[in-house]
Amino acid sequence: MSRFFIDVNIPMYAAGTTHPLREPSQGVIRAIATGQLDAVTDAEVFQEILYRYLRINEREKGFGIFDLFYRIMLGRILPIEGRDVQQSRALAEKYLFLSPRDLIHLAVMLRHRVQKMITADSGFDAVEEVDRIEPSVFPPP
Repeated sequence: MSRFFIDVNIPMYAAGTTHPLREPSQGVIRAIATGQLDAVTDAEVFQEILYRYLRINEREKGFGIFDLFYRIMLGRILPIEGRDVQQSRALAEKYLFLSPRDLIHLAVMLRHRVQKMITADSGFDAVEEVDRIEPSVFPPP
């Protein structure tokens, strides 16, 4: 079974309002929670959740998403190490279009040899080291 990196937009769409990616993202979360999907994420994803919801003054909603996703991912949260920070700097020269957060995710994925990512972020389509899986086509082929 392949391991999949879960990007921040999956728990956020899953918990969000009506959107075409809400149900597919909920399916991804259910598959992780029931053990049908071998998934990891990194610590930066949790920072992104807090950043987003604190920024838009929806603290309680953000805390709820954070707490539920944390419980589901417990034991599968990859740390960010100094070498990931350094690698993200090198990757920034190759992938000019990725955000600093996405560069960190990519560095962590490379270190842990995770090649598949479930995300709505189409920017990862141009990243040669990663196979992006759109949540709307979950389960992946």
